Amino acid sequence: MRLKRLRIDRLRCIDGLDLVLGEGWSAFVGANGAGKTSLLEAVHLLSHGRSFRPATRDALSTIGSTGFVVHGEFERADGSLRRLGLARQGGRLEARLDGIDVSLGELVRASAAICFEPGSHALIHGPAEERRRALDWGVFHVEPDFLDDWRRYQRGLRQRNALLRSPDPIDGLAAWEHEMAVAGERVSRAREDYVAALRPLLDAILEEFVPELGTPRFGFERGWREGGLAEAFVEARPRDRERGHSTRGPHRADWTIAFAAAPRREHLSRGQEKLCALAFLFAQAALHAQRLGEWPLLCFDDLASELDHEHQRRLVERARASGAQVLVTGTELPQPLRTGADGLTVFHVEHGRVGDPLL
Repeated sequence: MRLKRLRIDRLRCIDGLDLVLGEGWSAFVGANGAGKTSLLEAVHLLSHGRSFRPATRDALSTIGSTGFVVHGEFERADGSLRRLGLARQGGRLEARLDGIDVSLGELVRASAAICFEPGSHALIHGPAEERRRALDWGVFHVEPDFLDDWRRYQRGLRQRNALLRSPDPIDGLAAWEHEMAVAGERVSRAREDYVAALRPLLDAILEEFVPELGTPRFGFERGWREGGLAEAFVEARPRDRERGHSTRGPHRADWTIAFAAAPRREHLSRGQEKLCALAFLFAQAALHAQRLGEWPLLCFDDLASELDHEHQRRLVERARASGAQVLVTGTELPQPLRTGADGLTVFHVEHGRVGDPLL
């Protein structure tokens, strides 16, 4: 998958940008606050429907404006061209695909980008919600029915939680629990199948990136213990009634990365957390390529300051070997790219403007 053209209006400090990209590596270099990260944020918006930075959607717009617009032209492996657009107007998100209004899910399915950025280590030490979201993005792209099952489960979850807080919930619980159990079991099976396929790819990258930690273990917890989901809901009713929400189910799922020398995530240093998060994202990209026949776009924000020179080298070698299109940002060009590389284009970014290629 190739991003051929990116247009951005009123997104943070960027306005009126029309950028044409080559097939290989594009590096965006400039001072802090120049708008480099916002370029990758625009790509992430098109492929995930949200920013990777913790901010409300209203905060994404340029100060003084009422919304933003991002357009991207993506070329697929079969040569087809997809035109994606996402706009924030009047407090609403509007998605368009090839000139037609579509749902956010339809837009996100049409492109794929993996972004490693300074906050990515939250995948390891942050809340389970972050890990579920990252896992589900990968499942969504390789399992066509996953989104519908996930939505059915979420609808049932909202209804069950409302009933748990009502004076007499028992009559309505059974029907919603049945709906949730059917959809939730399918969601969990899709996740488990994805984890099983992801595990060997992730293990290999972890052994390369953090060999000092020993043998890696990638674990998945589905959100309830033994037995079926319907039985788990019934068993949990008294406790859930006391708490006012559902304590078991796929919405409580989580995954972990552990090692012989670091059996708990608390044993990892911040640098090791970053490397584990990077390994997870790269493994997802590799599995996407295996299943769909094309690599997602790889985005690395502030790479030179996030990784030491040796791990920069390892990452660059892996990314080059994949043949994927890569966008990288930094206040300076990462060390492994300074010796020159075929297909590398370097842009200078200043005050939200992208200059002509330097290389």
